[in-house]
Amino acid sequence: METLINQLESSTLKCPGKELIGLNCLGCGLQRSFILLLKGNLIDSFLMYPALIPIIIMFVYLIVHLFLNFKKGAKTLQYFYLLNTILIIANYIIKF
Repeated sequence: METLINQLESSTLKCPGKELIGLNCLGCGLQRSFILLLKGNLIDSFLMYPALIPIIIMFVYLIVHLFLNFKKGAKTLQYFYLLNTILIIANYIIKF
């Protein structure tokens, strides 16, 4: 696991928006937040990019829903999508 984390840290992608325009994009902090989550720093990961954990939960729910076909699964996924959109935009505005 340590090797994976070191590999991820050394190969993070640069944000093209930040490089070209000098402004953060809506996804800035996602990679660093994921690395912090892998290291077990849940609070630091949440503070870096609050939408990461709900996004992961949403994708896990989506995969399970595809196999089990929950009765209100599509509606639940819409709520997840709305929550994640709000968190991403709020994070962008706060960090701007």
